[in-house]
Amino acid sequence: MFKKKYSKLLFIIIMGIGMSLLMTLIITFVNTGYDNDYFDRFLKAWSVSLPVAMLATFIMAPIAQKFVDKITS
Repeated sequence: MFKKKYSKLLFIIIMGIGMSLLMTLIITFVNTGYDNDYFDRFLKAWSVSLPVAMLATFIMAPIAQKFVDKITS
């Protein structure tokens, strides 16, 4: 499989893809409803949200981990 040294990068990739996919599916549905063009609108929105989610996860994951480490024993 993958070496342990890549675990943080894999976490970022999996979290970015998963969160952006789920949130974009739901937000697109809430904002525009479901019709024949739903998946086209979803893919267009996801093409924007995926890079943003990856960057946000890359920046926030280490900060969140440090915070969690401080507040847990």
